[in-house]
Amino acid sequence: MNPDQLRDASLLELFALEAQSQAEVLNAGLLALERNPAAADQLEACMRAAHSLKGAARIVGLDGGVRVAHVMEDCLVAAQRGELALRPAHIDTLLHGTDLLLRLGNPPDGDLDWAGHAGKDEIDALVTRLGALLAGKAVDDAPWAPAPAAPPAPAQVTPQATPATPQAGPDAAPEPPVAPMIAPVIAPPITPAEPARAAEPRPGEPGGLPEAQERMLRVSADTLDQLLALSGAAMIEANWLKPFGNALQQTRRLQMRALQALDAAQVALAGGGTADGTAQARLADAQLLLAESHRQLSQRTSELEQYDHRTGRLSRQLYDRALASRMRPLADGLAGYSRMVRDLGRALGKSVHLELVGESTKVDRDILEQLEAPLAHLLRNAVDHGIETPEARRAAGKPAEGRITLNARHNAGRLVIVIADDGAGVDLDALRQAIVRRGLAPAETVARLSQAELLDFLLLPGFSLRETVSEVSGRGVGLDAVQDMIRQVRGSIRLVQESGRGMQFHLELPLTLSVVRALLVEVSGEAYAFPLAYVMQVLRLERGAIEQLENHQHFRFGERHVGLVSAAQVLQQAEARADEDTVPVVVLGDHERTYGVAVDRLLGERILVVQPLAASLGKIKDIAAGSITEDGTPVLIFDAEDMIRSVEKLLSEGKIDRIRRGGAEAAPVRRKRVLVVDDSLTVRELERKLLANRGYEVAVAVDGMDAWNVLRAESFDLVITDIDMPRMDGIELVTRIKREARLQQVPVMVVSYKDREQDRQRGLQAGADYYLAKGSFQDAALLDAVQDLIGEARA
Repeated sequence: MNPDQLRDASLLELFALEAQSQAEVLNAGLLALERNPAAADQLEACMRAAHSLKGAARIVGLDGGVRVAHVMEDCLVAAQRGELALRPAHIDTLLHGTDLLLRLGNPPDGDLDWAGHAGKDEIDALVTRLGALLAGKAVDDAPWAPAPAAPPAPAQVTPQATPATPQAGPDAAPEPPVAPMIAPVIAPPITPAEPARAAEPRPGEPGGLPEAQERMLRVSADTLDQLLALSGAAMIEANWLKPFGNALQQTRRLQMRALQALDAAQVALAGGGTADGTAQARLADAQLLLAESHRQLSQRTSELEQYDHRTGRLSRQLYDRALASRMRPLADGLAGYSRMVRDLGRALGKSVHLELVGESTKVDRDILEQLEAPLAHLLRNAVDHGIETPEARRAAGKPAEGRITLNARHNAGRLVIVIADDGAGVDLDALRQAIVRRGLAPAETVARLSQAELLDFLLLPGFSLRETVSEVSGRGVGLDAVQDMIRQVRGSIRLVQESGRGMQFHLELPLTLSVVRALLVEVSGEAYAFPLAYVMQVLRLERGAIEQLENHQHFRFGERHVGLVSAAQVLQQAEARADEDTVPVVVLGDHERTYGVAVDRLLGERILVVQPLAASLGKIKDIAAGSITEDGTPVLIFDAEDMIRSVEKLLSEGKIDRIRRGGAEAAPVRRKRVLVVDDSLTVRELERKLLANRGYEVAVAVDGMDAWNVLRAESFDLVITDIDMPRMDGIELVTRIKREARLQQVPVMVVSYKDREQDRQRGLQAGADYYLAKGSFQDAALLDAVQDLIGEARA
């Protein structure tokens, strides 16, 4: 290469862009030619792409690039003329030539002399092999793997979402430095170099855009983000005009009433016959002035309404256009996947074809970047675990070539992606055995699990069906990482399998991270937003439908009981007093974790522009971001995953407060408190319900130790306890209560199955005030005894 040209980096950058553009054409065309070697349009497109790259390499002075592109062009021209029948060996070599041309534009370590030194042997080997193929010499059809190429820069993956690959032992062979493979059994594979994302092809070139399409320009992501932020602010400012116009309308109506009052006064003065002429003249002048001001005010109000309409429409268009600038077709993130699937299949001795459906589906560029790694994992997983060998497929009556389908579409404001293969699927019996063998569940439980529940185990960290680790799989690292990455963009993943029809991965994601469809609610006088992606249902729950169980509140949701907690308690705020007969509840979560969150008011559904919180604030518990509504009201957007974890923590610690009840129960009337202590859930609940229905406030404890801790922290009017309990029995609990000065006056009732006289005497000697045998237990007996000891429920 000419030294002057080497110093001119812009020429090499131009060639790199050209190589990226034409590599997309070559990759797509060569994969199509592998399925139909005589496709004239694909041969023409590939030949022109190779020809263009030869000319570009000659201009830049890349002699190695000229040699590679020239021999590729010769091979394609021979195929066009019918002189050469393209076989897999030709496609392999031509694809590798495409990779070499990409690397010449982006030389490893920025070494501009790479083609003449480190890469010379690889270039020579490719030119020699293609020459031999052109000459009709016998060449092995097995996948050709020359010296490994430096892969292009990998897609950015969030560090937390990428699990660390276990370190190999000192005697283990070094592993290729590539992204880990997918579960159910995952390991770093030897993956062919994938072409870098291409620049937009120029009109008129093979595979380029039609002349009629719009020009494409490169704009920085920061610029687009700023444009979106400004357009959102403009939309909010434009909304300020509407309330101002409403105020002017009110002023105009008041002015009209003043005019009418003046008219009435003038009529009264004129009818009296004694009115002073000067007063009438002044009234007439006032009428004229008010009439003129009313006319002008009406005119200006009308103009303001028109301006409000125009600015609102323009600001909405500006915002929509700015948002659209962030949206890219899904195809932009799928570049190289067809090649990756084909090459990995060849390396594993399988014939696999990737079919893409819905490539033009638009998605936010940030989500697109986040999806690159998960989609690559799932596709590799389908090739390795889903698709069988050609022999196995023929034996099963299937075509020798396996098919993987990636289908993308919009549905109800969400992006839905389904990756499906026509392989054998997961052996459910082997999966059950693996679950039991790893101690994840007992065999009796596993035998009762549904197919969907079984497949969910594949998403667990470290889970694998393989007993040995290969270059491609076996480490159990992958599907759990995919699930984590998808959840980071507020998405979900679900596994579905139909017998004999392979596995399906259903991904559901938001279309954009810049805008969120949310449910606005009011909590303690402040506005908050739940992302609709996590909202299963919104309902108004009758207070009578709230059940109390083990100090936890529940309500029936479908066929199951769902825990209920106040949003104010989760946020550690004061709960507003509610006198209504119903409680607004947001049912939050997914199929695995579902909870009801009680709020003060439902404000309706909104589309909010997501505004990240200041980095100086750090991570705020239960809050993901902020926003501003159309009327300028600031809103905090909940981090639904974080909130679910907070609810689970409150439940596990037994710290759930009761939802405030309305009406008479909200009055500050003290109810007497009873502590029920029993290790039997049935007995606890029976006694609790009996006492609660009579109006007492009831708390429960599972044994004597639990009760003692509760008594030291809270005050009660009565303790009802069993005798036989773990950790601390009822006799010891009664003894401790009567020795404690603060608790000595609290009456204690023993309710026990032991109804012998000596048992009764033992309990009474310990200090119990009443002994009731469960064998002769009756509702009335318990309630009468409680009333005898502490009186009615209301203090």
